[in-house]
Amino acid sequence: MDSELKEEIPVHEEFILCGGAETQVLKCGPWTDLFHDQSVKRPKLLIFIIPGNPGFSAFYVPFAKALYSLTNRRFPVWTISHAGHALAPKDKKILTTSEDSNAQEIKDIYGLNGQIEHKLAFLRTHVPKDMKLVLIGHSIGSYFTLQMLKRVPELPVIRAFLLFPTIERMSESPNGRIATPLLCWFRYVLYVTGYLLLKPCPETIKSLLIRRGLQVMNLENEFSPLNILEPFCLANAAYLGGQEMMEVVKRDDETIKEHLCKGTAPTHPAHHCPVCVEELPLSSPVKQQPLRVPTMWKALDTLCFPVLSTSPQLTFYYGTIDPWCPKEYYEDIKKDFPEGDIRLCEKNIPHAFITHFNQEMADMIADSLKDDLSKM
Repeated sequence: MDSELKEEIPVHEEFILCGGAETQVLKCGPWTDLFHDQSVKRPKLLIFIIPGNPGFSAFYVPFAKALYSLTNRRFPVWTISHAGHALAPKDKKILTTSEDSNAQEIKDIYGLNGQIEHKLAFLRTHVPKDMKLVLIGHSIGSYFTLQMLKRVPELPVIRAFLLFPTIERMSESPNGRIATPLLCWFRYVLYVTGYLLLKPCPETIKSLLIRRGLQVMNLENEFSPLNILEPFCLANAAYLGGQEMMEVVKRDDETIKEHLCKGTAPTHPAHHCPVCVEELPLSSPVKQQPLRVPTMWKALDTLCFPVLSTSPQLTFYYGTIDPWCPKEYYEDIKKDFPEGDIRLCEKNIPHAFITHFNQEMADMIADSLKDDLSKM
């Protein structure tokens, strides 16, 4: 029954040019062009998955399908590859938009900063400005998510889930201590070795190796990620990994504090109550706005009483057996932000949850979104 359900879910594959880089986008659901869809049936929200490193979007298809089903197939679930981590097959057309064609190419697009701008460029050119967003960042995708919120605070993000978030002290983590010398000091040795071994390898052998690997990892082969064994893509993944080790050091507490919870500000058309002494700026969190007694009471029903929302905007999900962000990282952030929605996994789900725990993670997210999605 489950397999039949999965087969019924449409997933559309596109290769686009985004910021000057080939990019794979996998779209779960019947909606393929939200930007130009003006019909009344156009969904009001997009669930957007930002992968870890390597950023192979095909790995996240089972997770996207599970989440799409659990949200009653009402909202599209899209997954984007990282720039330089996917190359279009020779027979596949690369789509472009007029906005992206005229846009300036992103500097160092395969690096840490470039990958963040790459995701923002995609949202600008392929998603309507008024469409609500649920961002799901996995691993380094969590870091990208926080930086996107920081750089473009006007993004209409109602929730952001940071799964097994590598947002601090990456080189000090158990895996980081191993990866740092490999990715920072011996990166070019990896490049040359990968090129010499994989470049002459026939496509049939690569496909066989990938199929076997996907079976071991319990991943579907609906969109075969041939890029796993493509030297160009592996080099870009290693390059990004090296920058992660060097630059993802200090947790961005300022951005976390700003977006930890979302409050609903007053919506009076003049941005203030007609009888209040002081204007209530919409840009400030309501909980920080002082409640002042008006000098004159015109009528009780004319008073502007802010509607407070205490639902979280950020949800952190840490693992107990994660060598990239160990449990002590969870304990530290929980201590610093005790009021935040910061969770510790109780099911021993590994960092790479996409191998065997797609359903469990989709269940958690869908359950957390129930209240938000019921208002859409």
